[in-house]
Amino acid sequence: MTSAGTSAINNWTVKWTMPGGQSISQSWNANLTGSTGSITASNLSWNGNIAPGGSATFGFLGSSSGAPSTPSPLVCTTS
Repeated sequence: MTSAGTSAINNWTVKWTMPGGQSISQSWNANLTGSTGSITASNLSWNGNIAPGGSATFGFLGSSSGAPSTPSPLVCTTS
């Protein structure tokens, strides 16, 4: 989820690294670049403008060849 805080957001991006053996098969509410390793999610044309106090949410389905672990670090940027 991306939250606007006290200022409006015009575009957002979230980047992270998937742990080894984990991959993404599909996503919703975001443009996703990559399916393993370095992943970038960015807004779609209809959810990039977020009013102050508003938020946007995206999700994905993934799989793991072993015990799944948490992707990290999450890096969020806005404009």
